Amino acid sequence: MKLVIMTQPTFFVEEDKILTTLFDEGMDNLHLYKPGASPMYSERLLSLLPETSYNKITVHDHYYLKNEYGLAGIHLDNKKKEMPKDYKGKFSRTCTCISDLCEMKKKAEYIFLANVFNAQQHNEKANSLLANDDIISAAKKGLIDKHVYALGGVTIENIKIAKELGFGGVVICEDLWNKFDIHNELDYKDLINHFEKLRKAVS
Repeated sequence: MKLVIMTQPTFFVEEDKILTTLFDEGMDNLHLYKPGASPMYSERLLSLLPETSYNKITVHDHYYLKNEYGLAGIHLDNKKKEMPKDYKGKFSRTCTCISDLCEMKKKAEYIFLANVFNAQQHNEKANSLLANDDIISAAKKGLIDKHVYALGGVTIENIKIAKELGFGGVVICEDLWNKFDIHNELDYKDLINHFEKLRKAVS
C-alpha cells in the first residue's frame, strides 16, 4: 500500500525542515497542495528542499513547476479541471463521486477517492467508512484497486480498513500535521515518530 503525504494548505516557518527530514526518513510521495497561494511561495519552498526530492513531489496548481523543478507529476483536484495544453507526463486526479471512478481511472496514474472517512453526507455515521454502502459496494465490484487511494479523514487507526477494502494507497494530511503546532512549536520529533508509525501501518 502506498503512503501519500499531503502538505498543510498553508505555508509555515519550519515546513522545509520537516519535509526534508520526512524525505530522509523515506517519504516517497509528497503532494504539494497550497490552494489559493501565490506560486512564488511554492517556488521558495521547493528551492529550500533537496533536489533529490523533486522527483517525489506532485504539484497541485501552478503546473509549470512540474517542468521547472523536474517534479514527479501534477494533480487535478476535480473533474472540471483540464489538463494543461500539450502536457506530457504523469498525472493523478481527485474523484468525489464513485460513479465517475471507473472512467477517471482510465485517464490517470492513480486516483484519490475523496471523503472516504469524512464523507460529506448528512449522516451521523458519515465519518465511518463501514457505514458508507457506496464505498463497500465499489470495493466488491473491484472499482477500488491499487490505482485508487483513500482520501479524507484517513488516520493511523483506519488504515487497516482501507487496506482490507483494497485501496492501493492512503493520503495523509491532518493525522500527521496535527502532531505539530505550526504556530507555537519548533520541535517536530512527534511528527517524525508518527510518520514512522504510518509507514509501518501501510507496509
